[in-house]
Amino acid sequence: MALQSIQLVLDNTEPLKWPRGNRLPLYLWPVMDLETKDETEIEKVLHQLDQRGIGLISTWHPASYEQSLAQGLKVGRVQKQLGLSVGINANPCTYSFFNGDPQTAHIDQNEERFFDLSFGSGHQMGCPFAIDFRLPEMRKQVEDFVHAYQQSDVAINFVFADWEIDGPIEWNGAWEASKRCQRCCAEIGDIADFHAFQSGLRRKRSQLQRVMLADSVTSYFPGALVGNYAVYPHDGYRYWYDYFEQFVEGTPHKREGSAKYRQWFHEFPLTEYTCAMPVVYTWDTIWDWYDFDSSDYRWFYNMLKVGNNAAQSMQNTKSVAAPLVTFVHWHTVDTLDTQPPGLQQFSADMYQELLWHLLLRGHETFFMWCPSNQIVQETRLVHQVYAASLEYRDFLDSGTPINFDIPPQPGPVVSAIRLGNRLLVRRTDFNSQDQSLSLTVDGKTFQAPPAGGQCLIIDLD
Repeated sequence: MALQSIQLVLDNTEPLKWPRGNRLPLYLWPVMDLETKDETEIEKVLHQLDQRGIGLISTWHPASYEQSLAQGLKVGRVQKQLGLSVGINANPCTYSFFNGDPQTAHIDQNEERFFDLSFGSGHQMGCPFAIDFRLPEMRKQVEDFVHAYQQSDVAINFVFADWEIDGPIEWNGAWEASKRCQRCCAEIGDIADFHAFQSGLRRKRSQLQRVMLADSVTSYFPGALVGNYAVYPHDGYRYWYDYFEQFVEGTPHKREGSAKYRQWFHEFPLTEYTCAMPVVYTWDTIWDWYDFDSSDYRWFYNMLKVGNNAAQSMQNTKSVAAPLVTFVHWHTVDTLDTQPPGLQQFSADMYQELLWHLLLRGHETFFMWCPSNQIVQETRLVHQVYAASLEYRDFLDSGTPINFDIPPQPGPVVSAIRLGNRLLVRRTDFNSQDQSLSLTVDGKTFQAPPAGGQCLIIDLD
């Protein structure tokens, strides 16, 4: 299927009109694992992808180590020869700390072992403080591959994981389970305080990621970008829910409309990841959170809030600077048993506008996820924006985002990057606006007129 998916991507994209330069490639979930062993075919496909600015990723499978390593190195050598980025999906190497071993279970006051089963079938979530003995094996699953690449003189440039339902997680029934666990109570102390509970679990989760993944890669390849799905800097809150997460009554949050934005721990710096991976998806839960008349703005508002949170927080963080490699998706992500009444798909045009605003607020590149039946539409939408944005590569590479405002009601949304005395501006209108909008930069006021889905370059002098 991998070759078919890659060919489908190639058939539905065009070579770049403007050079990519040193910008990170676009990553697409379907462009993973080039399975042919024919080096001529590998070179041909890699060249076609590079013409389109798309990076290929190879997956490491510890269960089939020799085969997985051989194919990854075969592709990696050609990538090195062509001067391309070597990208890796290390996700299979990150499972599982909670592997069902009785040693990983919680222990109640009667010395009985038990698991938290609130994360779905097949997930025996145990005690976050009982899994350190698993860490050497988990690190070895990553390090064996990394060491082999170093020995083969194939430098790794980008490694990501999608490590989700494993290790310490504070949602669903986890808090109640930990309150019953004598080890959790001893480790956390004031376990009745959710802030203490969340901090304890997230610190442990961060340590596991740092030792297992980040350090395992950067100790061999210091310049590699390493990140995990949904780990990124933020303002202390999370503005979305993953498919396996449920709100827990009594936990700290702030409300807007029907949305409950959860308090979140600052884990990104502790992981020592070298790239951040926010998640900007059309989760079906978003639809009922707001009562905007504009159906598109229900999606746009939340998704820009999520992207804004990561970009602005990264810009405000002095001690950590890492590119944002942002997971994006257009089709509505179904997580609810019943679809919200009146739900309308986010329009393709406004989804592309959202992608533009993410770029102009500091996101480096996109990582598009989709199932196989959505490849054509998802690929076209994200690739068109990525390719067109390269016309403004000087702004994106060297400029500074200057506007992170999000209107609380549908109206004009403006993003801008400053480079010297020029601004690159993108304006998107909701509920039809035709007047210019005044914005101020360093005490100077400039006008951002309606631009009809185009970027404007404004001279500040």
